[in-house]
Amino acid sequence: MQKTIKKAVEISGVGLHTGCKVKLQLKPAPANTGIIFRRVDLQKFEIEAIRDRVSRVVLATTLMKKGVRLSTVEHLLSALYGIGLDNVYIDIDSLEVPILDGSSLPFVEMVKKAGIQKQNKKRTYLKVTKPIHLEDGDKCISIEPCSTFRISYEIDFDHPAIGQQNLDLELTTRAYTEEIAFARTFGFYSEVEELRKKGLIQGGSFENAVVLSETDIMNGPLRSPDEFVRHKMLDLIGDISLCGYPLIGHIKAHKTGHALHTDLATVLARDTSMCQKV
Repeated sequence: MQKTIKKAVEISGVGLHTGCKVKLQLKPAPANTGIIFRRVDLQKFEIEAIRDRVSRVVLATTLMKKGVRLSTVEHLLSALYGIGLDNVYIDIDSLEVPILDGSSLPFVEMVKKAGIQKQNKKRTYLKVTKPIHLEDGDKCISIEPCSTFRISYEIDFDHPAIGQQNLDLELTTRAYTEEIAFARTFGFYSEVEELRKKGLIQGGSFENAVVLSETDIMNGPLRSPDEFVRHKMLDLIGDISLCGYPLIGHIKAHKTGHALHTDLATVLARDTSMCQKV
């Protein structure tokens, strides 16, 4: 059955890239609504969390509708997908979802506080029936038929604190909340000045990201030795949720990012020859 939350919950923070203060509320939504952002600073202008609304995938995933944008949506969408929510209104008073601690754990805790409500409509899944493979240079992502939703993710960074990391996980609510939600975003201190000149990471700090020097982690300890690949899987879950349905299939990702994640979501949403609704 489809699920929403039992009551409204609220959280405040700053946007990672804008640095703006933002208040965000999660509210119950009727069955078959989906996940919908509402810009309350713009008369509750609605932006659906679907692939057709994606406008930018540089360092974060940004949605746009009729010129109105909303950025850095992936951590929140990841939490909602990981917990198994289908219908939620997200009221927000700025153009960027707050970064909070850089993971999706605060959003998971919000949902726990709100409670989960089952609804009287069956859940529709998107079941992969044929393999899909996408490449971009040495980066690639694929999905193939499977009886559950599974992700195998591999990263390879030329950095002594990261290196090559692999994670294979069957995604259940418990697996998400215990194995993925805590993993924080990460970045390199050497890139901070240049990114800020471009108007990015204005709200970035040691409190909302793992920051790496040329040789080490500047604000450890890590929450797990492989926190980096866990966060990349967190991002993938948020991005792939934009296909509009919970998935049944096995995703394999190698050195990918938001662009390939959302490209796969596009194929899943548009190519009915590769999957079926069940």
